[in-house]
Amino acid sequence: MEPAIRFERVSKRFGATIVLDDFDFAVSCGEKVAILGPSGSGKSTLLRILMTLEDIDDGTVYLEGDRLWQRTPGQSATATSSRELARLRSKVGMVFQQFNLFPHMTALENVAAAPRHVLGHSAGAAKKLAGDLLDKVGLGDRLHSYPARLSGGQQQRVAIARAMALRPKVMLFDEPTSALDPELVGEVLEVMKALAHETDLTMIVVTHQLGVARAIADRVCFMERGRLVEEGDPNTFFDAPKSDRTKAFLRSVKLA
Repeated sequence: MEPAIRFERVSKRFGATIVLDDFDFAVSCGEKVAILGPSGSGKSTLLRILMTLEDIDDGTVYLEGDRLWQRTPGQSATATSSRELARLRSKVGMVFQQFNLFPHMTALENVAAAPRHVLGHSAGAAKKLAGDLLDKVGLGDRLHSYPARLSGGQQQRVAIARAMALRPKVMLFDEPTSALDPELVGEVLEVMKALAHETDLTMIVVTHQLGVARAIADRVCFMERGRLVEEGDPNTFFDAPKSDRTKAFLRSVKLA
């Protein structure tokens, strides 16, 4: 079966800084992958390329077998046609570190906006879908609350519901719990665990929090300087890492 996501010899630079270095990476359909690594290792850039928020300098990126990006040296990066790009982008949802909710909209309105304006649902159908999703993330009693009246954990759960409202095949999480107070991490983690264990979504979670990676992932990857250093199932990765660099990173994170 074709992987849900495939990077083939992808390179990405910002000025003289190499962010992805001849990068090969694949994620199977339905697989849950956590990516760890120091700042600047290329983790978030990988997600932004999948969201077409960044282009590439070399290589090819595929989404469910369709080419998302392709570039050869000396040529411009090419995505697919605008129409095809819109179709592919509709398969991907992303949850950012900052919640990015519309402050003038209620939780219900924030979640209903995408199916209403992107998918063309009627106002009633969009609100019904939004209400169902907010209920699933434990916010059925806060439908009419504005973001300023919600805790950070509640806002992030609204953001997850909003991403799910487009019915994506792939969900990307970029440090989804790092902006939260420690006591609020658990409520977001429970929602993410439910998505991981109860759906066939393909998920990539970029995180510095080892507990999040261990609880959610089928596979944990460690990146540094734009390359994949080590990967494995959570038990092997955390309890018996092979790379000295991985061992040092895990020690530093545990001590932080």
